[in-house]
Amino acid sequence: MDNSDFGSDKDGVIDQEHHFPFVVDPRFARLLTPLHLDRKTSGVRVGWDGLSVRFGPWHVHSPLTNIAGASVTGPFSALRAIGTRVSLMDRGLTFGTNTLIGVCIDFHRPVRGVEPLGVLRHPALTVTVAEPQLLARWLRSHATAPGA
Repeated sequence: MDNSDFGSDKDGVIDQEHHFPFVVDPRFARLLTPLHLDRKTSGVRVGWDGLSVRFGPWHVHSPLTNIAGASVTGPFSALRAIGTRVSLMDRGLTFGTNTLIGVCIDFHRPVRGVEPLGVLRHPALTVTVAEPQLLARWLRSHATAPGA
């Protein structure tokens, strides 16, 4: 994907809604097939109305005011990164499709994610999408201070 596909400001940070599709490692494609991760129905959308992530049947949404930061992370162990994972250490959520690189998004207030009642909330979400550096830079540029 090329930056000419969407608007950007002078620093190369997107200034309108953009979709970041998941990048599926071919080695794990069969394992992920039941999730139907196609470009139209899955991925990360960012825009002035917030962050919206769809990974198969799971959905995470957060307003921009709840985003505390973002960082590029990886590489990952396949056992800890492929599919939907919840960290037993910190309840962080992963929507993973490859082991190379991803973006860890931190929230001020934990968000709903994998269970339907919303009892389990996640302080962070890691996603393995195209153009992770651009997504992380955009999220950091729109992150807010606690209580802002």
